[in-house]
Amino acid sequence: MPRVVFLLVPQVHLLDLAGPAQVFSTAADIGYDYRLHYVAEADEVPTVQGVSLRADTEWPELDRGDLVVVPGWRPSAHGPAGPVGPDDLRRLADHHAAGGTVASVCAGAFALGRAGLLDGRRCTTHHEVQDELARRHRAARVVRDVLYVVDDRVVTSAGIASGIDVALHLVATRHGPSAAARIARTLVVYARRNGHEQQASAMMRHRSHLSDAVHRAQDLIDARYSEPLPLADLAAACGVAERTLTRLFRQATGLTPLGYQQLLRVERAEHLIGHGATVAAAARAVGFTDARMLRRLRARTRPGDTLSLAS
Repeated sequence: MPRVVFLLVPQVHLLDLAGPAQVFSTAADIGYDYRLHYVAEADEVPTVQGVSLRADTEWPELDRGDLVVVPGWRPSAHGPAGPVGPDDLRRLADHHAAGGTVASVCAGAFALGRAGLLDGRRCTTHHEVQDELARRHRAARVVRDVLYVVDDRVVTSAGIASGIDVALHLVATRHGPSAAARIARTLVVYARRNGHEQQASAMMRHRSHLSDAVHRAQDLIDARYSEPLPLADLAAACGVAERTLTRLFRQATGLTPLGYQQLLRVERAEHLIGHGATVAAAARAVGFTDARMLRRLRARTRPGDTLSLAS
């Protein structure tokens, strides 16, 4: 049962904390075994927004499957470097050295920098303090104006609402894009990505419609996109005829059900390839019988271009 440990400091931003916490809490609600912990140097933590939080002063025992998150604070309260003490900085460094993942939201990146985790790595933070992060941590490679950056189990984000984006990304990495899309829909937000990946996944780009039948079909495809899904079975599950489902699907999304499924497969395959998988291995993982179909679909699809798979 993985833990998500939030390291809190005085004058923490509520949304920096609440956004990722809500994502992992919702993941636990739908069956993924996450336990959330909140630790701080004092058991009462004031926030920028005026409400105080309660936290533990003792850290839980961590293993490499656990995640530690440092939400951001108001820089004017402590300076950008923040008030994280040496013991907590050591815990951050030790957890990463043991194979764990460490993440930051907004100014929390400065704590990762002070722990030595940004040296030689790509990272980001809120646009208002990017210059300061680059000045203080010259060995870091600050990437500007992106939502988040992942580099060797060090995850940094721009802050505020982007904490939700990075938490959804971490869920997708561990449990697949369908889990992240389900959580995003529950939270009524868009699933966002970063870097060379598309900023919004196909699951979210094609959900801004009001057709219940198409949403039901998409729910099934999202959950089983790597499996064969005959149109007859899909239509029966949605309570409509095959031709009706195809017509409604095109009207709502611009795609056929098969085109939508193929798009999900290609996006997931691109993610796997971007993280070191071969094309052949990625093709197998997303349900293609061989790599040739994946290569053809990748050649037909460009970032942001979904209509090329409409048939």
